[in-house]
Amino acid sequence: MTFVVTENCIKCKFTDCVDVCPVDCFHEGLNFLVINPDECIDCTLCEPECPANAIFSEDEVPEDQTQFIALNAELAKIWPIITEVKAPNVDADDWNGKSGKIEFLQK
Repeated sequence: MTFVVTENCIKCKFTDCVDVCPVDCFHEGLNFLVINPDECIDCTLCEPECPANAIFSEDEVPEDQTQFIALNAELAKIWPIITEVKAPNVDADDWNGKSGKIEFLQK
């Protein structure tokens, strides 16, 4: 089992979740974070830390967000690991909670 970062992280990229991860399984893109499913130990620490409520257990990913399971696995292979908290995107609060952000994902 793994946790998955979903659409609401796009253009927000809060990194509170990174700080609590004991195995450094988060990877960072320009405007999105992903979790490496091969590294995640299902510790549940990251999910409550996400201000955007964008992290779900793999078996609880909303039906309209299931493509993010494969997307996390794909992007974790090419994006660098992030281990320290960084400031969110400057307009993160404006984007938090908006739907249809997948088109803005920068790979």
